Amino acid sequence: MSARAIRRRILSAAMTGLVGVLCAAAVLPLVLIFADLLHKGATSIDWNFFVRTPVPIGQSGGGVAHAIVGSAIIVGTACLIGLPIGIGAGIYLAEYGTGRLGWTVRFVADVLNGTPSIVIGILAWTWFVRPVGHFSALAASVALAMLMVPMVARTTEEMVRLVPHSLREAALALGYPRWRTSLQVVVRTAVAGIVTGALVAVARIAGETAPLLFTALGNLNFSLSLGHPMQALPLQIFTYATGPFEEWHRLAWASALVLMALVLLLAMAARWATRQRYGTR
Repeated sequence: MSARAIRRRILSAAMTGLVGVLCAAAVLPLVLIFADLLHKGATSIDWNFFVRTPVPIGQSGGGVAHAIVGSAIIVGTACLIGLPIGIGAGIYLAEYGTGRLGWTVRFVADVLNGTPSIVIGILAWTWFVRPVGHFSALAASVALAMLMVPMVARTTEEMVRLVPHSLREAALALGYPRWRTSLQVVVRTAVAGIVTGALVAVARIAGETAPLLFTALGNLNFSLSLGHPMQALPLQIFTYATGPFEEWHRLAWASALVLMALVLLLAMAARWATRQRYGTR
């Protein structure tokens, strides 16, 4: 083997090792945070944590059942509002957004993607809380949907753009109108990427706290009404983590672990459903 080939192999091995070290350095903080969260949160979880509401200050025990249900309602309603708008906007941008309107929508989406969530919370309070005179879970869902729409729109656009033009041409040659080609051929081909983008958006809004402080406010009681204040896991974590009681801190760690677990289960379920139907890995 020549000296040049040996140098190339050594350089290749060194660069491969460097990339591995950099990847480990990027992942290590997440691993440490998750390990600490698992250690402190898992030891604080019991059956009462999931089925009971908070107990009066000074007593031990209790749970966050009202916050778990509240998070599911608020995030679920936000998905019902934001996902159709975001996916529809992304399909439009990829298939028809070559004019001035498309440029404007992209610009607004990019600006909203970089907007701090607390600003969205203030806007939601100004538009949906102040006029009616009270906080509500519906206002919180609208605020979270405002955070979700631009992210879903941009990721959907990129995923749809990756679909080969030959598929569009084949469908059009068979007599499909353009709108039907977009919905039945292009979107079906890009569905795995669209689902992934939607999951990223859901994972982002599920942990947002600032918009909820200005809209949902929180509720110590078990509430299912979208028109009234409602508790959510991020609000519960914020309240307990900043409180003066050790029992609150214990429940805050447990709530944080449950929030991460819910997001992980959602991602795994959607990935499994996509693989089962479309054979993706």
